[in-house]
Amino acid sequence: MPTVPRLGSGIPLVARSAEIGRLRAALARADEGQAGAVLVSGDAGVGKTRLLTDLAATAERDGALVLTGRCVGAGAGLPYLPFADVLAQLRGDHPDALHSRPALARLLPDLAVKPLSREDDAELGQLQLFDAVHSLLAELAAERTVLLTVEDVHWADSSSRNLLTFLLSRLSSQRLLVAVTYRADELHRRHPLRPVLAELVRLSAVERLDLTPFNADDAARFVKALADDDLTDAQVQRIAQRSEGNAFFAEELLASTADCGCDDPGVPTALADVLLARIERLSPQTQQVLRAASAGGRRVRYARLHGVADMAPPELEEALREAVQHNVLQTIDADDYAFRHALLREAIYTDLLPGERVRLHSAYANQLKAEQGIRGAAAKLAYHSMESHDLPQALAASVQAAREADEAGAPSEALHYTEQAMKIWAAVADPEAHAGVSEVKLTKMASIFAISAGELERGIAFARQAVRIAEGEAKIESLRRLSMALANLDGREHEAAEVIDEAWQLVHDQPESVTKAWVMAVRARMMRAVCRPLAREAADEAVRSAVQTGSRSAEADALITIAVMDEKDGLVDDACSRLIIARDRAIEAGALNVELRAWFNLGVNRYEQGLIGEAAKVFSEGLRRSEQNGLSWGPSGFQLRALLVVSRYVAGDWAGSAEAARLPGDPVANLGTAIVAASGLPTEVGSGRLDHAEQLLHRLRPEWRRDFQLPLFCTAAAVELHGWRGRPDLGLAAAQDGLDTLESIQPGLTGEIRLAALGVAAAADAARLARRRRDAESSALDAAQRFVELGEIAGKSRPRSGKLGPEGLAWQARLAAEVTRLDDGTGDPQAWRRVVDAFGYGHGYERALARWRLAAALLADDDKDEAAQQLRLAAETADRLGAAPLGAAVAELAKRGRIQLGDAVPRDTVDLLTPRERSVLALVAMGRTNREVGEELYISEKTVSVHLSRIMAKLGASRRAEAVAAAYDRGLLES
Repeated sequence: MPTVPRLGSGIPLVARSAEIGRLRAALARADEGQAGAVLVSGDAGVGKTRLLTDLAATAERDGALVLTGRCVGAGAGLPYLPFADVLAQLRGDHPDALHSRPALARLLPDLAVKPLSREDDAELGQLQLFDAVHSLLAELAAERTVLLTVEDVHWADSSSRNLLTFLLSRLSSQRLLVAVTYRADELHRRHPLRPVLAELVRLSAVERLDLTPFNADDAARFVKALADDDLTDAQVQRIAQRSEGNAFFAEELLASTADCGCDDPGVPTALADVLLARIERLSPQTQQVLRAASAGGRRVRYARLHGVADMAPPELEEALREAVQHNVLQTIDADDYAFRHALLREAIYTDLLPGERVRLHSAYANQLKAEQGIRGAAAKLAYHSMESHDLPQALAASVQAAREADEAGAPSEALHYTEQAMKIWAAVADPEAHAGVSEVKLTKMASIFAISAGELERGIAFARQAVRIAEGEAKIESLRRLSMALANLDGREHEAAEVIDEAWQLVHDQPESVTKAWVMAVRARMMRAVCRPLAREAADEAVRSAVQTGSRSAEADALITIAVMDEKDGLVDDACSRLIIARDRAIEAGALNVELRAWFNLGVNRYEQGLIGEAAKVFSEGLRRSEQNGLSWGPSGFQLRALLVVSRYVAGDWAGSAEAARLPGDPVANLGTAIVAASGLPTEVGSGRLDHAEQLLHRLRPEWRRDFQLPLFCTAAAVELHGWRGRPDLGLAAAQDGLDTLESIQPGLTGEIRLAALGVAAAADAARLARRRRDAESSALDAAQRFVELGEIAGKSRPRSGKLGPEGLAWQARLAAEVTRLDDGTGDPQAWRRVVDAFGYGHGYERALARWRLAAALLADDDKDEAAQQLRLAAETADRLGAAPLGAAVAELAKRGRIQLGDAVPRDTVDLLTPRERSVLALVAMGRTNREVGEELYISEKTVSVHLSRIMAKLGASRRAEAVAAAYDRGLLES
């Protein structure tokens, strides 16, 4: 047998000193308590695994704990597979850490101390699983540095991608480094990993490392190291050239040369041909085993391979030994073999004949049928059955795989398998007998999984389909679920009411039943939502029916509807008490969705009364309950999260607000993530993270019409952002855009008072800038008049509590104060005092901003003493919140007013303009030409022009006069 050349992992790392240096530096930072992550990308075979192998060896030598998870391609079977592999590695040395976290039984069922009942299962949702994995890694990292490597995430399932995002977004001071690899050449335009990577690279703890092919010299060094002086220089150069800098390709070319035992094996150009040429030199039995193994995936169990390859054990073992000796297969443990590289498996699998492929998949399916009950077997059986065209078996396995994914807290995968079952339903004779469920039940499952995964629109589509195919009581139930799904989307209330009316027509003449009670409860809710008369009477009747039939959940739902109507009538305390009763009824009944609806409405009740601290506690507890049950991104879950973000922002807990707004993935992945992302924008803008906020605003703009909350949150943030950048013209346009959108979606919302006030603020700043430039200010004033009218209309509409609460009244006061700024840009001090008082209910940031405006008005009236007092109070709040733009604005105003702020605001703020640029602009402001400025400053006219170009770019101005006006407005020039 010819000598087999060494693998790349058996030689010193060649030509990757820069890359391994970056990885080791990240590991050293982690060892010092600065957690991080490195995303290693590169083409297949370029050496990503080799690089991580070296890093792992370094980490182990330094005493770190190394954990490795790998994603595999088609037929993997299990959601969270790489993380299940990681947990399996901890069984021996860390059993207590695993058993202390029951949620981990989702990934390793043998960790469960007892069989989970349905009630126990409900307590272990996706977010609880995420938290369990996160806290486990944190606990391990407290003992010693942890290196977690996750390879080939281009093959990761949706749940694994979400968990990885969750972990990386929470890296802080743990002694933890996460190294991730993926194939760059696999990421086509619609690959699901692309948006995940786009979000991850924005995290400060995450860095990218792009592994490029070797250059010609490095490729030759690599081949020479592999060959260990067994090749001539000419052969080394030939292989290096043919490898095109790909490490794996070089190994295979070298192995091909060694296998044939000749100087020039006539190496083919294509990689697949190189790989197959090597395989074809092995014995026929070994080739047969490799073909059988390729249909099983990258990794295959010995027992399954024995059944599929149809060989006696001695022959099979001899073939496996040859494959291992020739570096085609590797032994993973006592039971598993894996292809050394995915490209090897892909080349062999692609070369299978169509009939051969079907036969092998059928053989694997037959093996898997005997393994039913083993976790992941159903998903693999579904895959092999589909590939072998056994549709009845694929249908049954897909339904079972969907249930197992749901139990594992992986709704996206559950939806995938359910959809797969639905696609082949019509092609199977007697599908219900094979699936074990009716078509209506299967479609309902798809709707529930879609909504649980945060894909509300798809959930509604499946609910509609269930209505179309259902009959009898199933149709009534399907109509109710469709109505409830529609109610979760803004602007669909009338459609939801029509759907539940249809259910009512089918059930109203029937005897009392739980189904009827629930239809009545949902109908009352929709009647209230669309402001129909007799909604209260309908809700009371629903309560009576629910009590009569013993349906605590329907009773709780109807009580919530009554409480909302009580609040509208001004009976706020009665509503609060009723919501608490409804919440307790729902908990008693185990009706989680109704319970979360109660938490949501109870928090809104407290918020609208100005009890911000209480509201934040309610939203936090409601979100905790949704996370415990895997509904964090369901309809109620994301609404609770968004309102927690807002309430913490108002209460001044900006760190907590930002934490609650963290997303598990792409901000526009679905409506829930979009609303939560939008709710966090005020904190982003207020903190001065303007570039990130602007990027997010741009991404969210196409989503506005999906829910009125999106234009509400985004417009407020956009106007403030442009204001801090000194571009009131853009702020004015943003306010017009937002209000126009809201008027077309849902006119007269009380939230428009806020946008109107911000719009008038932008108009006042724009008018002032126009006056400085001697431009027309009429367009800004006309826009302000429209904003005022819209604000007045919104103020007259009946809000949820029947009258404006503290927040609405405060924004009305600010709108009135901003109107007084339209003439001179500063406004009436008395009007701004009213704003300061109005926001005293608990909105510290807006109160500080009002103090800044009040100080400007006082300085205009030569009341320096009170202005100084207001500025110091505003500076203290800005410093406490970390409101950098407001702090800078307060400092600028204090500087212009020659007011000493003390230690409230740092004095070493870097000026926007350099001293030379300030000198140039000061002379331009005096009317000097470029030539005159150059003569006075002893610089050339061309240099003056360059300085002016830089100044205008910094100030966002397009003309000299505009730059001068902007500099005066921002306190960069003395008046």
